[in-house]
Amino acid sequence: MLSADVTEIQPLERRVDTVLRVEPSDGEAFLLAIETQGRRDNRKATSWSYYVAYLYEKFRLPVLLLVTCTDRRTARWASGPFTCEVRGWTTQSTHPLVLSPDNVPVITDRRTAARNLAMAAFSAITHSKNPKATAILEALFGALRETDPLTAVYFSGLLEIGLGDTPARQTWRKLMGFTNFFPGRGTLLEKTFLEGQAEGEAKGEARGEAKGEAKGEAKAILRFLEARGISVPEAARDRIANCTDLGLLNRWLDRTPHVESVDDLFTEDQRATADPGEACPTTPS
Repeated sequence: MLSADVTEIQPLERRVDTVLRVEPSDGEAFLLAIETQGRRDNRKATSWSYYVAYLYEKFRLPVLLLVTCTDRRTARWASGPFTCEVRGWTTQSTHPLVLSPDNVPVITDRRTAARNLAMAAFSAITHSKNPKATAILEALFGALRETDPLTAVYFSGLLEIGLGDTPARQTWRKLMGFTNFFPGRGTLLEKTFLEGQAEGEAKGEARGEAKGEAKGEAKAILRFLEARGISVPEAARDRIANCTDLGLLNRWLDRTPHVESVDDLFTEDQRATADPGEACPTTPS
């Protein structure tokens, strides 16, 4: 007989690419869990079912699992259903909604992209291997220049994940460089980065370029959290401000538009205490 305790003792990281709470004007709220899938992965048959069950239990809202694919073969597999069955009796069944080049249009017009940023983003992801990928990205970039900073940061992060390790992601990174985004418009995104950059450069002259850049990244993270109305306790503020690991700071900055609390920013750090020479000490409990 097995134990009836379903508590997970050993921490195991499971991360959905993106989770959104959707509140339509004509219906009930629900969660949209977005996963990008570049190839068949049989482990997803169980992990996707887990994501849906976990999110439903945690938030008590119905969950729509949306999977983006760049080719027909992967899209057919990702459509499922993925079932848990015993002798013909289905205990659980997961049916993802799949977006692929077959059902998402190629959007290369800036005005069309501006009217539906989400569809333009999915166009860029699903057609990332299309010869028109650069034109799609340029249209979306042009549309994001006309929207608010936090929306722009969100879609930029979504594409960072969705485009995967492809030439299209490198193209997107060049387009979305902070220094040529919202030029001269004094937006939160521009001011936050430029202020942080200036402070980082000043400190960099005295302490070294890497430490100066880290200070700028840390300030950007704190400003974004403040703009989103997320409370940052003193211990967490110190942890961010004193971190000198640029790779970790970049990951925190990427998460900033999506987290619900400052604790969500540190989810990958499973260590309870700081190591003696640790670049980013953990928050005291």
